[in-house]
Amino acid sequence: MPFGLSLPRAPFVPVVRLTGAIGAGGRFRQGFDFEAVVGAIEKAFAMKQARAVAFIVNSPGGSPVQSSLIYKRIKALKTEKGKRVFVFVEDVAASGGYYIACAGDEIFVDESSIVGSIGVISAGFGFQDAIAKLGVERRVHTAGENKMMLDPFQAEREEDVNRLLAIQAEVHETFKRVVRAARGNRLKDEDPDLFTGAIWAGQRAVDVGLADGVGDIRSVLRGRYGDKLKLKVIPTRPTGWLARRLGMAGREGLAGEALSALEARAHWARFGL
Repeated sequence: MPFGLSLPRAPFVPVVRLTGAIGAGGRFRQGFDFEAVVGAIEKAFAMKQARAVAFIVNSPGGSPVQSSLIYKRIKALKTEKGKRVFVFVEDVAASGGYYIACAGDEIFVDESSIVGSIGVISAGFGFQDAIAKLGVERRVHTAGENKMMLDPFQAEREEDVNRLLAIQAEVHETFKRVVRAARGNRLKDEDPDLFTGAIWAGQRAVDVGLADGVGDIRSVLRGRYGDKLKLKVIPTRPTGWLARRLGMAGREGLAGEALSALEARAHWARFGL
């Protein structure tokens, strides 16, 4: 080979995997938030020779704020770097998971993927009768009449529930605006269930305009960029010694971790997973 010449690099696309409940992560549960994945996202977009950037999403949702932060960062980098973004759904992209998927120029699903749940949910438990049976007296002192709103150890007040529903309605409207802006005329607005929190399987999600096609990441991207295309996975979590050190230094206690793991499990269970 003559001096000064080099073989052309094989085309490649960086891939960032976003897996788990959003806003949840730790030793006993799998999840992610903005802080956990932003480094990988920025690294993927920093690869100047990349043909595009791809995301694999497998999330039942979670924190609307964390979902929004991740969505906005992907959108900003897509504009700044001029990269096309592909999103590939595995088991589920629902609620916040679908919110993030809307950052993609194109969304692809498996035939059995679950997509949608464009809505807002708040869930909890009421323990006021349980502590009464145990002979426990609840003692809380506040400055501000609403500081104990929806306290699980007291009976619900109608005004508290109405206040929560109003907040949920605002968040829901934001979600709907994001979906409409992302999907444009691909969205079948005539479907009456589109923004009700309903879900759809693979091909039906394509039919209502929430996704662009059925296909896996290798087939779709090699169809676009050639059979020699390489997929370069960008890890979102530290590995090896550093991962073990961070795991030992978790901010939550074992009880908190276990409860959060149950909460994350409940997110998945809503979709039969």
